[in-house]
Amino acid sequence: MGLIRPVTKKKILILILVLAVGGVLYWKTIGAKAQTPQYESQQVARGTVVSSISASGQITSGSSMPITSQATGIVSNVYVKDGDTVQAGQTIADLNLDLASQQKQAAAWNSYLTAKNNLNSAQADLNSLQSAEFKANQKFINDAADRDLATDDPTYIQENADWLQAEANYKNQQGVIDQSQAAVSSAWLNYQQLSSSITAPIAGTVSGLTVAPGSAVVSSGTGNSQSLGNVLVSGPLQAVVDLSEVDVTKVKIGQKATLTLDAFPGKTFAGKVASINTSGVVSSGVTNYPVTISLDSSTDGIYPNMAVTANIITDTKSDVLVIPSAAIQNQNGQNTVRILNNGKVTDVPVTTGISSDTEIEVVSGLNEGDNVVTGVILSGSTSSSGTRSVFSGGGFGGMGGGNMRFTTGGGNRGGARGG
Repeated sequence: MGLIRPVTKKKILILILVLAVGGVLYWKTIGAKAQTPQYESQQVARGTVVSSISASGQITSGSSMPITSQATGIVSNVYVKDGDTVQAGQTIADLNLDLASQQKQAAAWNSYLTAKNNLNSAQADLNSLQSAEFKANQKFINDAADRDLATDDPTYIQENADWLQAEANYKNQQGVIDQSQAAVSSAWLNYQQLSSSITAPIAGTVSGLTVAPGSAVVSSGTGNSQSLGNVLVSGPLQAVVDLSEVDVTKVKIGQKATLTLDAFPGKTFAGKVASINTSGVVSSGVTNYPVTISLDSSTDGIYPNMAVTANIITDTKSDVLVIPSAAIQNQNGQNTVRILNNGKVTDVPVTTGISSDTEIEVVSGLNEGDNVVTGVILSGSTSSSGTRSVFSGGGFGGMGGGNMRFTTGGGNRGGARGG
């Protein structure tokens, strides 16, 4: 009995080893069959590809000017309302100025009168300088010129120089007058901003008026004029959107755009690029380039500063070979797709053109009717994998030694498309 136990252990170990090896071989054979890949494909067809750039911004009224004032006080009268038509300089409202604004207004009036006096003095000096120029000219002609003095004669040199200097003084005084006139205009505009009467800056339609009888107009605290409304000039509304330095190079004046607004769900408006601010605006170290889009038609209910999303159409190609963007792979810097032919998959290099969010133009490498692989389904499994396009940040998963990406699902067409 003592000799039987070692033999029994040995047989048991051999049996266990045989079963383990058999199990591995079985599962490798059956598992391989169960994981046979099935390919989803789509035929290469001709179609239209629309390439666009999306950006967000706000609605503006391109042809408008703000109604402004630097005065503070209580509104005593308002003569217009939103929607009224006004002329340039027409009184919008009256203010009862507070003490601070009365003092500023008096100082502004004093500055205006001073500027006017300076202008009058400059104009009077112009007359004197013109007379001095004429006298110097006559002295030179009647003396040096009539006596045929040599150009190096001291008298000739002196009288000629006096004439040229008098002429220069006269011409320079015209610049002094221009400066004085500008000072008068500036002083008058400053006085108007501190006036008790608020007026329309241009002719147009009043919009967004913020004053009413009894309301207070207070200082903004920055020393700048405060906006009390706008005067709109009839014309189409505009949208201003910000583009990155990468996207702005693709945009040109005249390109068409579609616009959507949260205020009008499900509705799309048409427009076109009107201007591009190529100087850019830097904020927090990031440069954006404002692009103005004119709406083709006006719609009631669209107001300035409403949020808007614009899709600017940068290129359109019709009757070109089109495939899903997700079918594109990148191998060693070369764009490729997988062609399915009689159950076999072949990598084919392609040259691509413009692309939309979901489709891409194929310039060369494919023929109409070719079947391009768009996804992979493993038979016997509820998992599927899909192509991961180079245009969406990945390559094709699974086949050819790559890393396969799985998504749980029923293996339908939606589930077969990977990122």
